Amino acid sequence: MDFSQIWAAFADVIGQVPRSGLLVATVVAVLAGWIGSVMVGRDMAFGRLIRSVSTVVLGGILVLVVLQVSRLNPRLDVAFPEAGLPEQIVEGGETRIPIADDGHYWLRAEVNGVPVDFMVDTGATLTAVSERTAQRAGLEPRPGGIPIRLSTANGTITADVTTIDELRFGNVAARGLDAVTAPNLGETNVIGMNLLSRLKSVRFEDNTMILVPNNPQPAVEWSDGS
Repeated sequence: MDFSQIWAAFADVIGQVPRSGLLVATVVAVLAGWIGSVMVGRDMAFGRLIRSVSTVVLGGILVLVVLQVSRLNPRLDVAFPEAGLPEQIVEGGETRIPIADDGHYWLRAEVNGVPVDFMVDTGATLTAVSERTAQRAGLEPRPGGIPIRLSTANGTITADVTTIDELRFGNVAARGLDAVTAPNLGETNVIGMNLLSRLKSVRFEDNTMILVPNNPQPAVEWSDGS
C-alpha cells in the first residue's frame, strides 16, 4: 500500500466522524485521555481523574460497538443482550418464492406498511434498502450507530444502520430488523442473510426458494402487489 492509499483510507475514516455520535465520542475520549496523561506527567490537578474517565468512556464505547456488530450475526444473539435495541424476530409460515426471468428471486414486501420490491440474495450479509425506500418507509439512521463499510459492484461504500420496525412478505413477518441504507447503495432493495439465517431453513426446489421460519405462527395474508 502506497502513501496515497494510506492517506485516502485515513481521510475516509475522518470523513465519517461527523456522521456518528459514537465516533465523535471516541475522538473526544481519546483526546481527553491524552490530555489527562500529560497532566499526570506534570503533576497537575485532576489529571488522573480525566484519564480515568476517558478510559471508562472508551470501555463503554467498545461494548456498544461489540453489541452492534453482534446484532448482525444471529449466532451471537444469545451471547449479547439487546442493550435497549428492539429484539430481532422473524416468524410466520412457509413462503415459496419462484425464480424470476432474470434468474433472481424477487418478492413484494411491506416495510413499515409501505409496499416495496426486494431481491432475496443469499450472498448478501445484510438486508439493504435504497435511500428512496428509506424515505418512503420513514427509516432513519440509528442514533449513535457506527457507519458500516460495504463492498458493492460499484466499489466500497459507507452505509448507515437503521431499524425496520416491521417487514412482511408472503407468510413471513420480521420485526426490529437491522438494515443498512446509503445514498449510493443503488435502487435495488435486498433481503440478506441477517434475516434469512434467522429462519429455520432456506431450501430450493424446482426453481423455487422455500423459506421456513422457526416457531411457525399463524400465516399472514400474502400480497404480491397485483
